[in-house]
Amino acid sequence: MVRNRIVTVGIIGCLVIAGFGLVDARTGPGYRPAPPSNAMASPAYCNTFHHIGKIALGVSNDGTFATQLSVGGSTRDCFTSETLPSAEYPKGSRTSYVFGGALWIGAVLGRDTLVSTGADGWDRAGNEYHPEAVEFGGQGKLRSNLDPNKKELFEGAISQEDYVCKYADTCTSCNGVSNDASGRGHIPLNIEVSQNTYAWSYDYADDFVLFDYGIKNIGRQRLHDIYMGFYVDADIHDLAEESEGAQDDLNGFRKWQAATYLPAGFAPDSDEVNLAWTADNDGGLDQDIFSKVPHITAMRIVRTPSDSLKVSFNWWVSNGDSRLDYGPQSRAKVRDFGTGGSGTPEGDRNKFFILSNGEFDFDQATCAIINELDPVWVPPPADRKRVWPLGLDTRYVLSFGPFDIEPGQTLPITLAYVAGENFHTDPNNFNNLPDNPQAWYEGVDFSSLGKNATWAGWVYDNPGVDTDSDGYRGEFRVRNLGGDSTRKCDTIWDSSVTPPAAVDSICYWEYALADSFPKTGDGVPDFRGAEPPPAPCLYSTTDEFGNVYYGQRVEQSRGKFTVRWNGARSETFEDPLLFRKDFEGYKVYLALDQRDSSYSIVASWDLENYALFDWIDPSIDTTLPDTAAGAYRPNTGSPFTLRELRCRFAPDGCDDTTWHPLDNPRSHPLVEDGGPGDTLIHYFQAQGYNQSILANYPNAQTEIRKVYPDAPVPPVVDADSIRARFPDGAWQEYLTDSGFIKFFEYEWSVDGLLPTRPYWVSVTAFDFGSSSSGIDALESSRSICGDPHYPLDAPDLQNPDANPVFVWPNPYRHDGDYRGLGFEGRGFGDRPADYVRLIHFGNLPERCTISIYSLDGDLVRQFEHPNPTLPSGCATTPNEDCWDLITRNTQQVVSGLYYWTVEDDKGNMQVGKLAIIM
Repeated sequence: MVRNRIVTVGIIGCLVIAGFGLVDARTGPGYRPAPPSNAMASPAYCNTFHHIGKIALGVSNDGTFATQLSVGGSTRDCFTSETLPSAEYPKGSRTSYVFGGALWIGAVLGRDTLVSTGADGWDRAGNEYHPEAVEFGGQGKLRSNLDPNKKELFEGAISQEDYVCKYADTCTSCNGVSNDASGRGHIPLNIEVSQNTYAWSYDYADDFVLFDYGIKNIGRQRLHDIYMGFYVDADIHDLAEESEGAQDDLNGFRKWQAATYLPAGFAPDSDEVNLAWTADNDGGLDQDIFSKVPHITAMRIVRTPSDSLKVSFNWWVSNGDSRLDYGPQSRAKVRDFGTGGSGTPEGDRNKFFILSNGEFDFDQATCAIINELDPVWVPPPADRKRVWPLGLDTRYVLSFGPFDIEPGQTLPITLAYVAGENFHTDPNNFNNLPDNPQAWYEGVDFSSLGKNATWAGWVYDNPGVDTDSDGYRGEFRVRNLGGDSTRKCDTIWDSSVTPPAAVDSICYWEYALADSFPKTGDGVPDFRGAEPPPAPCLYSTTDEFGNVYYGQRVEQSRGKFTVRWNGARSETFEDPLLFRKDFEGYKVYLALDQRDSSYSIVASWDLENYALFDWIDPSIDTTLPDTAAGAYRPNTGSPFTLRELRCRFAPDGCDDTTWHPLDNPRSHPLVEDGGPGDTLIHYFQAQGYNQSILANYPNAQTEIRKVYPDAPVPPVVDADSIRARFPDGAWQEYLTDSGFIKFFEYEWSVDGLLPTRPYWVSVTAFDFGSSSSGIDALESSRSICGDPHYPLDAPDLQNPDANPVFVWPNPYRHDGDYRGLGFEGRGFGDRPADYVRLIHFGNLPERCTISIYSLDGDLVRQFEHPNPTLPSGCATTPNEDCWDLITRNTQQVVSGLYYWTVEDDKGNMQVGKLAIIM
């Protein structure tokens, strides 16, 4: 049972949508408190979501995230009009891992204790943060560092997907603000919040979103004892289920996570991750495919204003029946919330207690073992203590403080919302609850969540990087490579006695004989990680007339695609963390729908290079176990070319073509003669597939080919600079007419495709990673640039009648099994057949109006192309679109004969017939 759960619908969504657009928000001269919602200037509520990574997480400009507690209430993305998920993981799985989350800030203002909340999850009075009106720049801003040529998005971007906004708690009469349970109205703290959220698509960073806040005191009084917290209510469930999944959640807190990423030879270690987590009680592993939610999500504190702050974790079960309302309470701080239960903190003073009590509640799964003799905790009620650890509608607050803020002062705060895969792996593990929580914990897996949480901290503050150039690079883990000689000690003697006595010893590392691995950064934010080379589709250029062209292009004809791309930016990109060019190759993918998991690799090309591994003897590396025979470790973070290895190892030097590194794999290593203490044993392995010979050349290893195999290497990698250096058309030796550098032009072709089925095409770029930094080879996202295409002849823009508009399937048959054949409903397996039906229109003009009429001339449906509200599963392209067989009265169409018209923006019209058999 859920306590008065907020359902965000209605007029606010209408007010917001009118002010949205794909433009940058204006910046006002200063924050102005938003007026009441019935005033002429309404708050510019904006609900959007991060979707560039593996987690699709909703964010809003009203102090909430995961969308369901937002006062805006819109179900559409304010930038793109896409349907909003709340917190889907992995993206495309149609699962929800967070119902809603909200920012809470409490402080002492004068003699009063106040808390401002983005939402409190159970009372309509809890939405107390609101953005500015549109005319004051309150909508927010979208930024991205993907393409420097998109200057309106690129300028100031931190990540691949930034959302930037501001809001404040100063509006006392906006929607969602009213009296609390005690009858007291909202009293503002006079706080302005600058909220920046960042997301990436890289493998090491696609499981989290970073939240970076600036908390500013815009009032006239000092704010004392500020505590900041995040309220999270998960309700984990598969969207195919009818219920919200609220009644089977488990919460807990995890302070440490094993550092499993350390290279061989380092002593075991742990990272402090401070994770407040929520998971389904059993992951639905014993259910059908549409009920599985085996993963886990958590909130991590990444940066606070001070290292000495007090952290609290409190969870509770909110319930309409106060007897069932429960949250852990310590014997030292028993509190009467005045609601008849021990969980739900209604009113400012009770919320402030939750934020500031400094307690770490025991994990929910351990409820049944908290008994009357427990010295710390008040035992749960005996009639319910075996129910709560089985999972219920649980929520938590993770908080920290105190700190003070002077008028005009801004304090920085950074958190991460993190997801991890396959927390549940055993369908029988749930049977250990409620009586054996230790066995239940042994049956779940925190490793993915912990690794992703560690990376969230590393992306915020890069380990081993001196960002502010003050000489400090953070803490390091040290591995002994020199035996006893690595650790040097100096003895301090007391010479006042006879004979002198040793009183102390100062020991230190001889770093020339030690290896190290960075543990932390220098404490200065970076918001940066290692990056793969940018995908070709993210590169654009202009011709001599100013027309813009993009790096990935698809030329289509009946049953065939030719994909062409330009790799100038991919191949010259320098990794911002590793400070080197690390391009390795390209991969071409095809898919039958837009889900990342649907993409299959169909072609690849990469440079020929090799990794070198050296044998480390345990007599040299004392961190290896006593029983170890030794270990191999990578020689360097960069792979070697064939010539480099021949120059170093081949008997006859650089030109010895008879020597090859793969003749010495791990099972047959290369042994060199040398003096004592030298590393003499090596093995080699290929870096990637080493498919380095393009289709233009003999003994080709891939179907990818150079478009201009004889093009010279350009003197500079910039089209404008080349035109300036080679005027009067001489630049054409280096550039295409579109402005691309010929040397970097590639293409790949495929035929035998079905003309009436959409295919998603994507070219990615990848690097060789860094073994010394623990970073695997990185590849640009397959789905970020995947665009749908039908392998049909493109319309002749000069002669529109040459390829007239056509419709398929025609007739449309109810029993045609189009879903089973893959023509409709792909990626929407949970939806009934009537919700995924599609009739396709091909060879459309670039912009037109499509109308369907009955034989009596009644308008059945009309929509514009491109279609702003795509039907489920429709892959619209510049020349194709779909009708979902729903009439303008939102009813399913009936059997009959119909005719359609397509009218372009010049008034040209085409007419055709259509039969539907239902």
